This record gives sequence, C-alpha cells and structure tokens, in this order.
Amino acid sequence: MENSINSSKNSTTKHDNLSFGFPVFLLSESVVFISFFVTYIILRLKNPDWFPPGISGLDLPLATINTTILVSSSLVIYFAEHSLKKSKLINFRRLWLLTTLLGILFLILQGVEWRNMPFGLDAGLAGGTFYLLTGFHGLHVLTGVILLLLMYFRSLIPGNYNSGHAGVNAVSLFWHFVDIIWIILFILLYLW
Repeated sequence: MENSINSSKNSTTKHDNLSFGFPVFLLSESVVFISFFVTYIILRLKNPDWFPPGISGLDLPLATINTTILVSSSLVIYFAEHSLKKSKLINFRRLWLLTTLLGILFLILQGVEWRNMPFGLDAGLAGGTFYLLTGFHGLHVLTGVILLLLMYFRSLIPGNYNSGHAGVNAVSLFWHFVDIIWIILFILLYLW
C-alpha cells in the first residue's frame, strides 16, 4: 500500500516537473531563436545586396511545400493528442506516426533544398545566415522526430498512458514550437 502511494507521488512529481521544466526549456530556446532573428533582420537591413551576385532569391515553391507539410503536421499532432485524451489509442498511434512521417519528409525536402542551393555556406552573410537558421531549425525538427518516435514506442507498452500523457503533451508542445519557428523563418528567409 505504501509503495503504491509513493509511486503515485513520484508520478505526480515527475508530471509537475515536466509541466514546469519543459515550457522553461522552450522559453530558453525561444530566446536563442529570437536572437538569431534579430541578428538576421539587422544584417539584412544593413546589406541591401543580400544575395550573392546572380541570385535573386531562394526556392520559394519548395519552401512553400515544406511549410505546408510542417503546418499540416501540427494539425495532425493536435488530432493525435485529442484521440489519446479520448482513449482512442490506435487512432492516436496512426496520427502520431503520420506526424513523424511528415517531419521526416520535411527534413528530406530540406536536404534536397540544401543540395540544390545555388550558393554554399561560404557565400557571405546570405550563405552563413541561411544555413545557420535552417540548420538549427532542422536540428530541432530532427529532435522532434526522435521524441515523436520515442512517444510512439511508449504507446505500445500496455497501460503506459493510463496515469497521464505528460510526455505526449510535452512533445506536442515542442512540435508546435518547431512549427511556429519555421513559419517565422519562412517569412524572414523566403518572403522578405
């Protein structure tokens, strides 16, 4: 009896720590991204001839497809969470896996874009900032994909989500964060 009370306390403490710690982590990541955004904006405003000679912009059609994929994945993960809250575990797993596949597709298309870029990392400010911003974001997407897979495999353990969904909620919050960061990057890098 005492062990089950201690186990319940530990579970509650872990949930409380995650509920507090994860948003703090995302806030710190936001500060890093905001500093990158501000730096990019200042550099871009001070350098009217931003792109290397002969290049007028980035691959907007491919970036638009990638943006659609990531925004769609945010919608899919929302429905996955909703399914889990209604105890529809099979539907949760399907939607969660779909979110993961959309994240992987985003990374593949980002790789295609990088491979076909008409300039490299050494192309002055434009090259350095483009690869830094998209690469750092891509690292976050990769982290998100790994976390999505971890939560998927945890869903295969019978009864694992009976006491709560804190891990799923945290990963979902991270995924929405990654999506919002990409929307800002898309506006700054591709539309500006």
